[in-house]
Amino acid sequence: MQPHILVTRRIFPETIERLRAHAVVDWHDADTPLSPAELVQRLQGKVAVLGSSTERFDAELLAQCPQLKAVCLLTVGYNNVDLAACAERGVAVSHAPDVLTETTADFGFALMLAAARRVSESEHFLRAGRWGDWSIDLFAGAEVHGRVLGVLGMGRIGQAIARRAHRGFDMPVLYSNRSPLPAQREAELGARWVDRSTLLQQSDHVMVVTPYTPQTHHLVGAAELALMKPTATLTNIARGGVVDDAALAQALSEGRLAAAGLDVFEGEPEVHPALLRCANVVLTPHIASATQGTRRAMCEVAADNLIAALHGQPLPTPVPGS
Repeated sequence: MQPHILVTRRIFPETIERLRAHAVVDWHDADTPLSPAELVQRLQGKVAVLGSSTERFDAELLAQCPQLKAVCLLTVGYNNVDLAACAERGVAVSHAPDVLTETTADFGFALMLAAARRVSESEHFLRAGRWGDWSIDLFAGAEVHGRVLGVLGMGRIGQAIARRAHRGFDMPVLYSNRSPLPAQREAELGARWVDRSTLLQQSDHVMVVTPYTPQTHHLVGAAELALMKPTATLTNIARGGVVDDAALAQALSEGRLAAAGLDVFEGEPEVHPALLRCANVVLTPHIASATQGTRRAMCEVAADNLIAALHGQPLPTPVPGS
């Protein structure tokens, strides 16, 4: 008899057919997430789940789903999973850490450029029919080439961004991380480790790519924003909650920060109303990994892990420490 599994969101049908060769698949073929109660109900009798970042797999859920033995995420982030509770109950956890690195770095750089060069503002201006005579300072934004980039979080994506900045835009790179990179790697990326305060004070553009944990909640808040240059930009492609959205909106509206680019938000899909009122922020709906190839690869990595779990094999990409 085949084991039963749950897929919590609409994904590519090819991945579903692949999973059906190994298990009976209960597929929530919709873009609306399951409520916590629905998720528990659908997990009854399931030994594994292919999930996303929108479901919460915590101790309360695990206690109600005793047969669950594997949580396989199609995302790189896993702050929605209680790893300690999973370890206690012997539930394996996987994510998709490698396949979206370059795509996400591309998007982060694009978002930074759009914020610095006021792309969103100027497009809205044009669409509203307000383009008239040319002026010397019409949507004059911030320089990017040769300016200092600060990277908060120097994992795979942070290093991919630093590589683009160093090689393509001749930008000196400062970074803050739990520990410095090897000297040779720093040289390759044109990067130098500094403490977070120094990074914020000296950078012309700051990119946030650190994982979300209780320790990184509001890593960039009012005090940190006050350290930044008023001409600087802030780009967040990490997770909502790493940046204090309310404090950021206030800094933007008061002219204490030039611009921001945000792909992630606290409480998403809700966006802080004050951010929506700021013209100098580029807002996108958590799409940094959104290319056809990358999204398909994310689903396939999650399926690889789930199939391995069903057959009692080591997970190809387990969450660190799980």
